[in-house]
Amino acid sequence: MTDAPLAMSDNPRRELAEFLRTRRTRLRPQDVGLEPGPRRRVAGLRREELALLAGVSSDYYQRMEQGRDVRPSEQVLDALARALNFSAEESRHLHSLAAAARTPARSPRPYVPEEVPDTTLRLLRTMTSPALVVGRFLDVLAWSPLAAALLGEFTQQPQEQRNLLSLLLHPEADQACPERAATVAELIGMLRTQVAADPGHPRAVELVGELAVHSDEFAALWARHDVEEPTRGQMRINHPLVGELNLDWDAYPLPGTPGPALIVCTAAEDSPDAERLQLLAGLLDTRCPKTER
Repeated sequence: MTDAPLAMSDNPRRELAEFLRTRRTRLRPQDVGLEPGPRRRVAGLRREELALLAGVSSDYYQRMEQGRDVRPSEQVLDALARALNFSAEESRHLHSLAAAARTPARSPRPYVPEEVPDTTLRLLRTMTSPALVVGRFLDVLAWSPLAAALLGEFTQQPQEQRNLLSLLLHPEADQACPERAATVAELIGMLRTQVAADPGHPRAVELVGELAVHSDEFAALWARHDVEEPTRGQMRINHPLVGELNLDWDAYPLPGTPGPALIVCTAAEDSPDAERLQLLAGLLDTRCPKTER
């Protein structure tokens, strides 16, 4: 198992360095119009090749990858993003990491636990679709009655254990979620994005350390430094009572930035999946369990 201290660095410059290194080593010379050449001993681009493509000195870029006190401008970051063929999410992540690296270390500050407004709890009780309120670090804070039917015993776990990643990294999750591995990778990318915005948050430190210690799968994916910012997607669930459900989900941020988001699952109208959702609602006592707050 990977040691917890390796799972998440408390040094913003080190996080920036590791992100650049993982992206550089994945990009092949031919992907950016360079000839690989003979006797190539490194994976991906060399540091000096990336520096040339981005228009910065090799020494300057090397210092960035070494986690030294280099404070790149917005223009340099944009040039690196272009040279590395970054997606929009990766570019935003790069700028976020650089901003954290430029910010002087601050003394620890108190953090307010995430809470779900009473109005949102009332809304959930009226919803006929599966819906979850998920915190910044993928903690499940509240749910609609039909979401409780989908999640089953998960809703009965102690509050500190109700986390989507913890759920899907469980050995038995493959049976309930056929596309579990892809979903886990996406969720880890989402978590990485949130952690970059507030790397010292105690819940982030606790969660990443715990998952890295108990899951080799998490540790390996976390080390890739992938980032995701999806607002919608699809999921496939094998439910023990109604069978396979293919659902679409959309995320709606709740008031407050940053803060929890409302994730709502729906099925196409008049589809077998919609019929199975209706069957599930009829089969189960869908009274929403009391949510810990």
